[in-house]
Amino acid sequence: MVAHLVRLKLSLLRGGLRRSTWRVVGLVLGGAYTAFLVVLAVVGLVALGVQRDEELARTVVVLGGTLLVAGWWLLPLVAFGVDSTLDPDRFRLFPVRRRTLLLGLAVGGLVGLPGVATTVVSAATALVWWRTPVAAVAALVGAALGVALCVVGSRALTTLLAPLVRGRRFREVAAVLAFVPLILAGPIIIGVTAGLSAVATTRPGVAVVVGWTPLGAPWALAADVAAGAWLAALGKLAVACASLALGALVWDRAMAAALVRPPGAGPAARSTGLGFFGRLPATPTGAVAARCLTYWVRDARYAGAVAVVPVLVLLLWFLGRGGTSLLWAGLLVAFVMGWSLSTDVSSDYTAFWTHVAAPVDGRVDRAGRALAGLLVGGAAVLVTDVVVLAGSGRWGATLPVLAGSVGVLLTGVGAASVFSARVVYPVPKPGRARSRRRRARRSPRW
Repeated sequence: MVAHLVRLKLSLLRGGLRRSTWRVVGLVLGGAYTAFLVVLAVVGLVALGVQRDEELARTVVVLGGTLLVAGWWLLPLVAFGVDSTLDPDRFRLFPVRRRTLLLGLAVGGLVGLPGVATTVVSAATALVWWRTPVAAVAALVGAALGVALCVVGSRALTTLLAPLVRGRRFREVAAVLAFVPLILAGPIIIGVTAGLSAVATTRPGVAVVVGWTPLGAPWALAADVAAGAWLAALGKLAVACASLALGALVWDRAMAAALVRPPGAGPAARSTGLGFFGRLPATPTGAVAARCLTYWVRDARYAGAVAVVPVLVLLLWFLGRGGTSLLWAGLLVAFVMGWSLSTDVSSDYTAFWTHVAAPVDGRVDRAGRALAGLLVGGAAVLVTDVVVLAGSGRWGATLPVLAGSVGVLLTGVGAASVFSARVVYPVPKPGRARSRRRRARRSPRW
């Protein structure tokens, strides 16, 4: 049965390549890039073995292996559904034993570029200890345990969190937050490089500690054997085996629940009261403001404007190193929050016709949307100003910073209110992370 599942995945991959030429091109380019990285990693491991520096070898192998396992565990949560060729939900109606299905899915998880690259690089860690045959054998054992932890831990987490990860809101928020590392790529690289340089002398100690964790124990096994620390090696072998057993148990229980869960089932939504409609005045303007505030809370497209607030603060902090340039964060956040209303009518999509059919007076619509934007934007600007003033210690500049931020927010809301009434912005449709973009066009006027 395990071999059948592996052949099934290979057949699905082959069929997918036949349907699209671009998939073949992507596979070739991805294979070339993966091969380059694998060769680079193997050459680096051979160089470590030639240097005869056991402490350096332990540090590099343990920390690198830990990052490898962490990547296998966490990346599928962000890119959920990218590889669904052997989705457990597809086997719900087939009489397959659960344990057999788990083993087949685990082996099938290694079929593909990431699995092959991980297996090759993990096995190549034995080259670091080629001068000590016993340590090289221990490295192969640790590599097998490490690869198994990668696959089992990844499958266990994705199966356990599938009801949450498959939700539309999770996907939309994840799509918004995925841009944060891209925006801060430069500062993050600079900060990580500076941090690694500052703690260069403590990295061996960090590797020793990480070697006792489930993520690093398999990779520290060979180093202890090479050093003659047999008791420590047995302890880390026990940690790795126990972690693998626990991951398999969690995966088995999660799979048992997934196989009997109806398709699309998830936690039932609960709501009490009228929400913002019960808190704002029962007037046309209050109703429009309540509807907009509801969108700010529930629609992930609006969350993008709020999610970028801490990004802007961190970006200015990195660029200015906590100097006076940090005080400009409030003005920048005020502009972003104010101008975010320019997509309000476009984000309504077909729901905009509820205003037309009501009918809602244009002044009421503009006032309600502006009120909602000022409430959300005002809170974001106030928190930002307080944080930057506290971070810079320039409390004497409180009045000009607050005045400038409020002025920019009011100006942005006013300009966005006029712009969104004149031009329909191309934005993603509700519930879709990606959609076709339409050219901007004039919207109907009241």
